[in-house]
Amino acid sequence: MEYDIILKYFPNLDTLQQKQIKQLYPLYLEWNSKINVISRKDIDSIYLHHVLHSLAIAKFAMCNNDRPSPLFKDGCSILDVGTGGGFPGIPLAIMFPQVHFTLCDSIAKKVRVAGEVAASLELKNITT
Repeated sequence: MEYDIILKYFPNLDTLQQKQIKQLYPLYLEWNSKINVISRKDIDSIYLHHVLHSLAIAKFAMCNNDRPSPLFKDGCSILDVGTGGGFPGIPLAIMFPQVHFTLCDSIAKKVRVAGEVAASLELKNITT
């Protein structure tokens, strides 16, 4: 499964983070059938084209030993403007559970999808 590409670059994900990342494909597949948030031609490449690209920010922000840099310090808040269906905010919220993310977009139906996906993943660190 394409999900393995995430583990290649982020081998230190804990069990919960791995579970949440794995759940992204079926959740977005379901929502995408109702509301087009990801190109239908691209949905099968969600891990490579959306999740990994979102997490590139995390890789850049990591210090030695895969510890978060001050950019993602405990208790800070990040605003994801133009989140669409939740990228990069949702993958980053999975990666940094100690950081609060506010996901914002001008298209209400996309914000709804992001909120529903976050709720399904039980992400307590996201506000839409």
